[in-house]
Amino acid sequence: MLKSIDNWLNRITMYRLVLYYLIFLLTAAVGLSVLGILKYDVFALLFSIAFLIAVGWVVNWLFARVFGVAANVESVYISALILALIITPIQSFNDLWFLGWSAVLAMASKYIIAINRKHIFNPVAFAIALTYFVLNQSASWWVGNAPMLPFVLLGGILVVRKIGRSDLVFSFLITSGVISLLASLFGGGDLVGELQKIVLYSPMFFFAFIILTEPLTTPPTKKTRIIYGLLVGFLFTPQIHFGTFYITPELAILIGNVVSYFISPKTRVVLKLKEKIKTAPDSYDFIFSHSRNFAFAPGQYMEWTLGHDHPDTRGNRRFFTLASAPTEKTLRLGVKFYQESSSFKKAMLKMSNGDEIVASQLAGDFVLPKDPRQKCVLIAGGVGITPFRSMIKYLLDTRQRRPITLLYANKSVDDILYKDIFDRAEHELGIRTIYTVTEADNLPASWTGQTGRITPKMIKTLVPDYRRCIFYISGPKGMVDSFKESLGSMRIRNSQIKTDFFSGLA
Repeated sequence: MLKSIDNWLNRITMYRLVLYYLIFLLTAAVGLSVLGILKYDVFALLFSIAFLIAVGWVVNWLFARVFGVAANVESVYISALILALIITPIQSFNDLWFLGWSAVLAMASKYIIAINRKHIFNPVAFAIALTYFVLNQSASWWVGNAPMLPFVLLGGILVVRKIGRSDLVFSFLITSGVISLLASLFGGGDLVGELQKIVLYSPMFFFAFIILTEPLTTPPTKKTRIIYGLLVGFLFTPQIHFGTFYITPELAILIGNVVSYFISPKTRVVLKLKEKIKTAPDSYDFIFSHSRNFAFAPGQYMEWTLGHDHPDTRGNRRFFTLASAPTEKTLRLGVKFYQESSSFKKAMLKMSNGDEIVASQLAGDFVLPKDPRQKCVLIAGGVGITPFRSMIKYLLDTRQRRPITLLYANKSVDDILYKDIFDRAEHELGIRTIYTVTEADNLPASWTGQTGRITPKMIKTLVPDYRRCIFYISGPKGMVDSFKESLGSMRIRNSQIKTDFFSGLA
């Protein structure tokens, strides 16, 4: 069951999953309202949803035309549906002002309150905060109630599993929950009653799964994400106030957004395709030139946006790890294509020299240890080799010798990528690479590598001092999870295992 869920998650983009989650929540709310479990008028709820989507779509289209960028309809739907879940369904036509301005401000903030076309604030939180100060109307966060909680948790756990942000979510939930509980108990509340209030009648979980994890306004590394979660969790606590001024959920995230902006890389670059190289039967390298240099660590990833006509349900954004080293003058992506590739990848494959793509959100902790003496084992499957190409090319260019062993698995010899780089690293730096193919039929007579999957026995044989190593695993999520289990059986601690962010194959 869990494997089937992971396979589905691998085939869907993060943004599409969030959109489905929001639709799921609103569908549940409509059903609960029909049954009388939620005390909302069904037609009012449906009208509010439709009105927010319509206004958001029009405003976003207008701003996209004015600023000359591709309109991201997926983002419009997500913002509109979040607003529908936190603003009480319309009670009278006077409420249209609040609904309408919330949608307008959410869309406008993405374009106006932005630096280098990267918005600073969570659009929904910005809109709700501004309408409170200008219109004196605020969100009720009605999604935070007991009947909706099972649906919030069910979909939210999938979202966190997909985006790999459990560190951020847990730091927030623990901080907010503990501080709120202690404050209530010191104020004379009873334990059971306060726990029920925190868990059953608070928007805390929805806020954590959706608002807190919004990618563009979240810090890029694990350490900074935990700090961010602690800060927002503290501010989110209902009892936190300054005199008579109480901090609302939207203000908590906006303050966090400001902190995140100052501690996060300010990277957003428009890249032009310089060259497209076929590296394997179904893999290509895309090499981009850019107008300015920017710093990144080997192994980090970015979000890539490619505007194209008629995007499918998987949208126009993807996360790809940089295959290039910081020492190279171009940026390189290694991309694998499938028979049923997404419209994004089909558009990417059709790119010609000079065509543009936008890269932003530089992030990731999948980087080599600071101590050059630390022994490392790099395990890659298929196109998951890209971060290791970045790391090893950087070591070659800077002439760094490190005790590294690379285990690289592919279906066939033809699928092996960047062999020239790894062979050169073995010759010049002593970095050992062990190639293995899982489909051993028709192997060339000259093949000297391994056959079969990478197993604990193979690791123990090739790396006798494996318990002293840090393991880096990169590839499809199913492969990564399988290796984590295998390493656990070898008594490798979790602190010795690093995994690459891999958002799917689409």
